[in-house]
Amino acid sequence: MAHTATAHHGGINLITRATDFVARIKEAYTLRAEYNRTFSELQGLTDRELNDIGVRRCDIKDIAHDHVYCA
Repeated sequence: MAHTATAHHGGINLITRATDFVARIKEAYTLRAEYNRTFSELQGLTDRELNDIGVRRCDIKDIAHDHVYCA
């Protein structure tokens, strides 16, 4: 008994998948840039300024992450 494998060529589906993949990469790049900007701005504040807004320096990573990825 012989088994055959049938391959279906996606055509447009392949193009759509590639386009979606590129869009997800662009979105990830944009989100990472926003994370870096938020992190840098908070990191640039003095300890007194951070204290005034109720932020501990050790929480900056978490705050930047939540701001970008959990919003």
